[in-house]
Amino acid sequence: MSRNTVILDGGMGRELARMGAPFRQPEWSALALMQSPHYVRAAHDAFIAAGSRVITTNSYALVPFHIGERVFAEQGAALVRLSGQLARAAADAAPAKVQVAGSLPPVLGSYRPDLFEPVAAKKLLAVLVAGLTDYVDIWLAETQSSVAEVEAVRAVLGNDPRPLWLSFTLHDEHDAKGKAYLRSDETITEAVEAALRLSASAVLFNCSRPEVMAAAIEEAHAALTAHGATLDIGVYANAFEPSDNKQGANEGLSKIRQDTDPAGYLRFAEQWVALGATLVGGCCGIGPEHIAALNAALHNQQ
Repeated sequence: MSRNTVILDGGMGRELARMGAPFRQPEWSALALMQSPHYVRAAHDAFIAAGSRVITTNSYALVPFHIGERVFAEQGAALVRLSGQLARAAADAAPAKVQVAGSLPPVLGSYRPDLFEPVAAKKLLAVLVAGLTDYVDIWLAETQSSVAEVEAVRAVLGNDPRPLWLSFTLHDEHDAKGKAYLRSDETITEAVEAALRLSASAVLFNCSRPEVMAAAIEEAHAALTAHGATLDIGVYANAFEPSDNKQGANEGLSKIRQDTDPAGYLRFAEQWVALGATLVGGCCGIGPEHIAALNAALHNQQ
């Protein structure tokens, strides 16, 4: 490898549930923040202890889609600030340098590019950005299903100089030619071109099956090469059973597959790194034990 592998964190919601934190749908990971925020800090600490060098704010579910319009209007801004404060405190207390990524979710619904509307999205994103801005080192637009979603993120961020990472969620199956696609059916090339146009510093793929990630990395590299450009490429897959992957975040809990234990997930990650990924972590169902295995095997490899 020509560059170090940066180890990200894992899935906050499933880790909170595993720890015994308040957890239900539709609030998802926001419920612990609302009722028992010490669990959120404990989850951040656990990922840092496992080797994460970038942790993500627990702001993914702080949108009306999860907490409702009334709660968002009354408490949303304060909860967003709290998510930033907890992550910042955990990072600052770490024995090694840890950066905080501000999670900017698909504010109108995960996996639902059909629900996206730019005016409404920008209004919600503005609340998230305002609440997180004092606490984050990196902006992470994650689980984005379409180019339009990330364009809205950049519009709200404006000329903010901090690194912008754009992370796209993919269809869980390749097409007949082995190509990966965003959930909007846009191509990986279109996603990479958007990242370049929007002055992102990294393009990532998350909350999709591990099996589809290698094709996305290869296609991203090809697109970057065609444009004579370089970006960091990252992956943090989920551990959902493909036959039970809910196509909406409030449709029930997807089952966790059994072959993505730490050793199994590491085998996927080693393939991603061999293909050129420089940012590696996990999404739903990937816990501190997985991050520890990644850190032990991948951190500072050359």
